[in-house]
Amino acid sequence: MTNQKLTALMLAGALALGLCGGAVLAADPVEPDPSAVEQQEEQEATQTEVQADQEESGGEDTSAPEDSEGEDGEDPDEETPQPDPDPEGSLSFANVDSRVRAGNLNYLVLEETIAQVEATDYDKLMEELRDTLNDIANMQWGLITSGSMIDLPPGMEAVEGVLQGMVSMSNSSAAQSLQTQYDAVREQFDAIKDGTTQKEAADGIRQLEDTQNNLVLLTESMYVQLSELQATNATLQRALDAMDRQIEELELRYELGQISSLTLQQAKSGRTTLVSQKQTVENSISTLTMNLQSMVGDEITGTLRLSALPQVTDQQLEAMDLEADLAAAKEVSYTLYAAKKTLDDAEETYKDAGKKYNYNESKYQFVQAQHAWQAAQYTYDGAVQNFELSFRTLYAQVKDYQQVLQAAQTALAVEQDNYAVDQLKYEQGTISENALLTAKDDLDTAQDTVNTARRNLFSAYNNYRWAVDYGILN
Repeated sequence: MTNQKLTALMLAGALALGLCGGAVLAADPVEPDPSAVEQQEEQEATQTEVQADQEESGGEDTSAPEDSEGEDGEDPDEETPQPDPDPEGSLSFANVDSRVRAGNLNYLVLEETIAQVEATDYDKLMEELRDTLNDIANMQWGLITSGSMIDLPPGMEAVEGVLQGMVSMSNSSAAQSLQTQYDAVREQFDAIKDGTTQKEAADGIRQLEDTQNNLVLLTESMYVQLSELQATNATLQRALDAMDRQIEELELRYELGQISSLTLQQAKSGRTTLVSQKQTVENSISTLTMNLQSMVGDEITGTLRLSALPQVTDQQLEAMDLEADLAAAKEVSYTLYAAKKTLDDAEETYKDAGKKYNYNESKYQFVQAQHAWQAAQYTYDGAVQNFELSFRTLYAQVKDYQQVLQAAQTALAVEQDNYAVDQLKYEQGTISENALLTAKDDLDTAQDTVNTARRNLFSAYNNYRWAVDYGILN
């Protein structure tokens, strides 16, 4: 799990301290093997190096850099005008982002995990690791200097030799255990000193932030989907009303003997199907509403008033620049960042194999490493290609929805003219009320087509902005 990984990053030093401390205390001060003196001298030299590191890094800040604010000390985002709060029981699209970040429980868990990692004081952690290294070195020295002779009564010389051998074996085992502990702690110390640990933590934070942004985008997509379902439900209601008018007319015609009972029953059967479809949509609306309420941290009631979706302006569409926006999206994409990190790791593995086998192509192990490295490059190139293709497709989708909306608006204008004519005819008594209502249905259908086109355009454009601003392709 990501949370466990980041927690492990932050607590690695502390866990090492606890484990090493317990192991050191458990080691008995047995008599040393004289052959370990040379090893201890090397250890003392390493300890001196660690102390020198402390003097060199005494005034340096090895902690991960914090996000800088504006030059005046204020957050630049504070200048952005904020939308009005939503009335109780309602939700506007403009407030989805802020409400997810403030109330979504999964988002808040990720936020606390990020804060937990950012709270790591790498200077103090280095101090603790340095103290542990010194403690282990002192324990090793004590193991060597504690003496290895055993006093036995006269006549026990044979037993003394056996005991000395047992002590020597025990001493060697303890020394090896302490050396293993020292090497593990030193590896962590060096990783913090050269910034490797801080970079891994920063990478983990970036991954969690990308997950948070995906939660916001998912919630916005749910908002658009719920708006569409509500519009579909309204359309079905109008169709049901039209069906009721038709059935009423057919019943009158049946009484007059103009149609058969079969024709009337077929119409009523169609109404039953329409009612079933409407009920299915309403059930979907209720389920999606509860999910949306959960995403924004609201009480789950199954009822929620949505505000109208914003409309995409001509200025926003004109400002779209495919190549410049694609470059910006690739720069901030975590997907591509992670793919590049995987490529870099593969390159490092290849270089290690090259050093190990002296770049000798007669060694099959090195040849295997070469192929693995080449495969990693192809994988990365494929990730970049897929990202670019998806982005260009999204750009084309926005432009297509733009022309679809323009065509729907043209058709709507024609239907508005037709309805105006039918209204005049109805006032003159040349058409029936049902004919006028049918014309109104045609006008509403054209308006529905425009509304659907607007939703599609907004959804595509919103996804496009997420791709440009956050590198997330929905």
